[in-house]
Amino acid sequence: MKLGDKVLELPLIQGGMGVGISLGRLAGNVAKCGAMGVISSVNAGFDEPDFLTDPVSANLRALEREIKKAKEIAGGKGLVGVNIMTAVTHYEETCLCAVKAGADAIISGAGLPKALAGLVKGSKTLFAPIVSSGRAAKLLLRHYRKRFEMEPDFFVLEGSRAGGHLGFSKEELLEGTALSNEEILEDVLEAAEGIPVFVAGGVFDGKDMAGFIKRGAAGVQIGTRFIATEECDADDGFKQAIIDAEEEDIMIIQSPVGMPARALKTPLLERLKNGEGFKAITCNNCLEACPKGDKTPYCISRALVEAVRGNREDGLFFTGANAGRINRVVKVKELIDEIMADFNSSMTGMEVQGA
Repeated sequence: MKLGDKVLELPLIQGGMGVGISLGRLAGNVAKCGAMGVISSVNAGFDEPDFLTDPVSANLRALEREIKKAKEIAGGKGLVGVNIMTAVTHYEETCLCAVKAGADAIISGAGLPKALAGLVKGSKTLFAPIVSSGRAAKLLLRHYRKRFEMEPDFFVLEGSRAGGHLGFSKEELLEGTALSNEEILEDVLEAAEGIPVFVAGGVFDGKDMAGFIKRGAAGVQIGTRFIATEECDADDGFKQAIIDAEEEDIMIIQSPVGMPARALKTPLLERLKNGEGFKAITCNNCLEACPKGDKTPYCISRALVEAVRGNREDGLFFTGANAGRINRVVKVKELIDEIMADFNSSMTGMEVQGA
């Protein structure tokens, strides 16, 4: 399919997962299969020697390196994107770094990415806002047209069953009253006015993909299943935590940044219930919305870094709602082949909306 002036062979985006879960190795191998691999920019430099003393330089340096690594692995196939949260500090510098390094696309959410169009203008980098409602899509489309005379190359619709920070109220998530992806898709498609829409959040297999494409979506974004791949950049301990997870181990929490999030039940979260946690040795000021000093119950950056290193005791393991359905580690190609085979089988004889 055409996205801007680029071609995406498969209607599949691998979700960007931070901190350090999806870097160059995972994104590159996904792109190598003809899909879009996505690097998460959030604290990409967590393992750099100067991360604690100069986190901005460490993160930008690492992001540029990981983009180039992914593109080298991809060998000209697929697309390599970067997920950049609007909530991060140094958002502009991060977007410009991704463009300079040759990212094929920037996907941006965790707030309304109103500045994004201007940051990619004149480059070959596609841009896509993440939205959770037709209202948000309509607002951004109007803003981009008026302010920059541009339109998004695609939208990512993120539903309530996604992992990590979520664009829904905690009450909606706990009570199960949030709108379904199918309901939101209808509104977003209308607001998008023909711009491709990819559905994310609780999408698990090719059958799900076929169902959303039948309803008019261009494709889907899948995140959590790619954690349980050999090429995922996370430690094997993180992958094993996903494999071991049962449905009852997945919970909704309140993040220090003020948003609800979906994560695995861990000793850290149990301690937090009792008012315990840990503080950052050095605050890296990585998130705009994160309260500083004694106002934060724990350092989310440090907790996510501990998770990517496989530390179940002190780690915060973000995950989507379907983690309990994952039971083994596979190669990226094997996973994508399985998804696409299931998709092709499900699409047989299916009437596609708008066809």
